Amino acid sequence: MILINLLPHREERRRQRKRAFFVALGASAAGGALLAGVWYTVVQQLTEAQQGRNGFLRSEITKLEGQIKDIATLRAEIESLKARQAAVEDLQLNRNVPVHLLDELVRLTPEGIYLTSVKQTDNNVSVTGVAQTNERVSEFLRNAATNSPWIDRMELVEIKAVAAAAAQGGREQRRLFDFSVRFTNKLPGAPASAPGRPAAPRKAT
Repeated sequence: MILINLLPHREERRRQRKRAFFVALGASAAGGALLAGVWYTVVQQLTEAQQGRNGFLRSEITKLEGQIKDIATLRAEIESLKARQAAVEDLQLNRNVPVHLLDELVRLTPEGIYLTSVKQTDNNVSVTGVAQTNERVSEFLRNAATNSPWIDRMELVEIKAVAAAAAQGGREQRRLFDFSVRFTNKLPGAPASAPGRPAAPRKAT
């Protein structure tokens, strides 16, 4: 017996295929949305974790910058204290230099020489005086060149003969020598200049 289907089977098959297509499309969309949600969640977590690390690093960098500033401030204070200490030591030392210098001149001056003035400008010192003979001046220069830790490179500037007033009751005038020398004042322990030979006195005029 032959069965004949008189229903519109083609349209029914077409509707089934369309329904299957939409179901597959919906499933694909749902799967894509699920994957997108998972990816977004993972990315969001990674971003938050990285932001947390960045915040931690920024806070640590801020702390380090503060410590560096404190160290720089301490170094500046230390350098300032060192400079003040050096200035105080220099003042303390320079305060005693004139006393030592005058004491040294007294020690080096031989008999027969009288110092009339001592003038100091910075470390340069000029001395004038009166000597009985040229030899006394030469001895003074030799003493300064070999025996003094405070005087460096003393040299003769000028020497000239002068007539001195005779002693009371005397008839003849004595002959004296006005002289001037200059030298550099130095501190004991400081490097001295190259030693120079004391200048020979010029002939008396």
